[in-house]
Amino acid sequence: MYASNPRLAEDEALLGGVVAAVRAAGAKVLRRFPPAVLPADRAQVVAAIHANDAVSLKSLRPALTAVRPRAGWVEDELDTGALPPGEWWVTDTVEGNINHVHGIPDWSVTAALVREGAPVLAAVHEPLTGHTFTAVRGGGAHRDGLRLRVSAKTALDGAFVGTGQARPGEDAATLGRIAASTVAMLPRALVTRVSVPATTQLVYVASGRMDVFWQYSDVRSGLVAGALLAAEAGGVVTDVRGRPWDASSPDFLASAPGLHAAAVDVLSGVR
Repeated sequence: MYASNPRLAEDEALLGGVVAAVRAAGAKVLRRFPPAVLPADRAQVVAAIHANDAVSLKSLRPALTAVRPRAGWVEDELDTGALPPGEWWVTDTVEGNINHVHGIPDWSVTAALVREGAPVLAAVHEPLTGHTFTAVRGGGAHRDGLRLRVSAKTALDGAFVGTGQARPGEDAATLGRIAASTVAMLPRALVTRVSVPATTQLVYVASGRMDVFWQYSDVRSGLVAGALLAAEAGGVVTDVRGRPWDASSPDFLASAPGLHAAAVDVLSGVR
């Protein structure tokens, strides 16, 4: 997926500070889980999400800025498309915030350093499990220091696959593709999961727990960290037609190598 990394040693030296940053932010958000009262309407959901984000951001941004002071900061977690030249922090202060505010444990704090359009370093911390997933381009992917490997499966009929929305308020065409791709995959895969957030499912792909994940989106914050984890764990990361993926791609696919061609065969026909 990515070219070799001539700055591998430099990036590996940054990793400890990034891990400390996502863990510290996660610890602060964890104090707010589970919510004392579940939200009763959309306004309460939105308010709870913003409150969680504010708690995490207050810790995460200064910590990451200290790690890489000259890197830019992407202000909007739902921002899309290619980044300008240089280095950028792409984060999700509470990835899976909708789960958190409903008392569901699938959420994390994520940070990725993107250099010249490609992620070179990523850390994903799951406060409720205590696990931290890391990757450096050219240095592999790890969970708490243990090397990650994607699934060895080669037949889609034995595969656990997944997709999901990138954000609320997707347009009708995107919702149609999500629905059509799910219908197309259901008879081909062993089990098809439709869930959020993307990063959780990409961590599962990198860990060999899931075999394929795809999404019709170019929201960077949910994809760049997980894309690097999946690629460094030996996975194949492309768009749904099998073309090279980058942050400007309109859709996304990560899979075990032995299943990539079959996944493309299913998904490339979805319109």
